[in-house]
Amino acid sequence: MRNELYSLWKNAKLYTPQGVINGAMMLVNPNGTIQSVEQLELGFTSENSAQVINVSGLTLLPGFIDIHVHGGNGFNVMDADYRSIDEISRFHAAHGTTSFLATTETASKDAITEALTCVTRAMETGVSGAEILGVHLEGPFLNAKRRGAQNEKEIRTPSVNELEHYLEASKNLIRLVTLAPEISGGMEAVQNFYSRGVTVSAGHTDATYEQVVEAIGYGVSHTTHHFNGMSPFHHRDPGVSGAGLMLQELTTELIADGIHVHPATVKLLFEVKSSRNICLITDAVTCCGLPDGEYGKIRMTNGQIYLKDGNSLAGSSLTTMQALKNAIQFTGCPLEQILPSLTEVPARQIGVDHRKGTLEPGKDADFLVIDENMHILATYVKGIEVYRSPNFN
Repeated sequence: MRNELYSLWKNAKLYTPQGVINGAMMLVNPNGTIQSVEQLELGFTSENSAQVINVSGLTLLPGFIDIHVHGGNGFNVMDADYRSIDEISRFHAAHGTTSFLATTETASKDAITEALTCVTRAMETGVSGAEILGVHLEGPFLNAKRRGAQNEKEIRTPSVNELEHYLEASKNLIRLVTLAPEISGGMEAVQNFYSRGVTVSAGHTDATYEQVVEAIGYGVSHTTHHFNGMSPFHHRDPGVSGAGLMLQELTTELIADGIHVHPATVKLLFEVKSSRNICLITDAVTCCGLPDGEYGKIRMTNGQIYLKDGNSLAGSSLTTMQALKNAIQFTGCPLEQILPSLTEVPARQIGVDHRKGTLEPGKDADFLVIDENMHILATYVKGIEVYRSPNFN
């Protein structure tokens, strides 16, 4: 339900693009956008016009945007069920995500279509947690050699008809696609998606460095879970891993759980690329948030998720807030230096930075209230509270 009053947040430590403001005041419009952010008194004092929230000693962060998330808390995008999508949105909102791309996986054409249709309907209906910004189509146009946990039997080469079918089924709400540009028809698929305004990511790919350079010419601007599911770096063949490190045209996704990528390598990537060219993601799957155990074809032990019949990692149990904490710990960088990788960068990469990613006038009031220990006390999406901790009074 939309607020009928302005919301005036007072005495906050506020993280903005211009820097950290102490004792800040943020005024949120009834329509869920930010009207103003000031360090001094706004002069907006009418109790009849605004709900005043004094958060002295607390911090407001821009909400996190997760452009690669499959599920959580027992639910998955591929369930093709509205309740699943809503539960995913609620679960991740409690862990810092205010908006996300519902991410598919390699499956039959019919299964992908059902998932796309469901996500589209959920966007039209609305969900009760983090906002759905569209779809991340991960597969089925991948290289089987770098499939990871993707279903090898359903991996296929792209066709114009199948591309158009998915775009139509999603009502053109596919914002990001992961594919292997080096496979037969791959470069044409890159060009096709790019021409339709879709961000194209190289992932589950065995491309050479030279093929990545070629793919950039067709429209690739992103890599999927960098270092994972791609040709590794070698001094005589840099592969996709090396291309992501060296080519400024590429923004690299990163799963900062300390499992998919060694903490020292996380530090290296931030030092080479900077936070403005790294997109922190969760790649969270169904069992994220659940106890260790077996879940279908996967097994989770100590939060690490593997296929039961092999050694392949099968997604993560990571949340966006934990990704932020890990990246700070692994790199030694302050919060404000890492923060863009969860806010401004994903917003830019999927073309929603005009309304998401920062706390500044005109943008959606998507933000987190956290304490000094980085515990989430509340999550707001377009000015509406979608999560509240029992500890937030």
